[in-house]
Amino acid sequence: MNNKPVVELLSSDTAEVNAAVIWLHGLGANGHDFVPIVPQLNLPADYAVRFVFPHAPSIPVTINGGLVMPAWYDILQLDNLRNLDEAGLRGSAATVHALIRRELDRGVDSRRIVLVGFSQGGAVCFEAGLSCASPLGGIIALSTYFPTATSVVMQPAQQRLPILVCHGLMDSMVPEALGRASVESLQALGLAPEYQTYPMAHEVCIPEINHIGRWLQNLLAT
Repeated sequence: MNNKPVVELLSSDTAEVNAAVIWLHGLGANGHDFVPIVPQLNLPADYAVRFVFPHAPSIPVTINGGLVMPAWYDILQLDNLRNLDEAGLRGSAATVHALIRRELDRGVDSRRIVLVGFSQGGAVCFEAGLSCASPLGGIIALSTYFPTATSVVMQPAQQRLPILVCHGLMDSMVPEALGRASVESLQALGLAPEYQTYPMAHEVCIPEINHIGRWLQNLLAT
């Protein structure tokens, strides 16, 4: 059981926090899952980014026989990634909105808040980021899909939102075609996402982590 709703880590302890990254894990994991990646991003010390890793609630997951596990929403059928609990997904997006407001209250400019999500977490980040009323810094979507592409209420503040989409070419859990479909859906909304693929399965790899680090560094340089 997680005693705290989020795990927090500072990229630097030598400067005042000036940016925040809210990073959502995938199905069955928890907020500790991506913490070890932070040092590998090699962000400059003067960036002083607060990384926030929330824990998903534990709920019964239909595709896993109703087994209770950390999940941002229920998935009803594995062969149809759109057959899911959209209300649950939007509830998790509301949780992300609350975390964004928390960072605003702590003095971080919304344009320096980035959402990152892996798999289920990425689907939530698409919904949460595009429906956020405050202009965000960006979204990084990893090995994921965009189940609310036709129902999301995109806010005008996100019209020029930078988005990085990364996917594994050998992903059997969330096929790469769904990553490409996400990009096409984002383009249909008037956005210009960057798309990167890697020779990997449903995971992350070192070249991808290096690219994320460079992307964040460039994004937060202004």
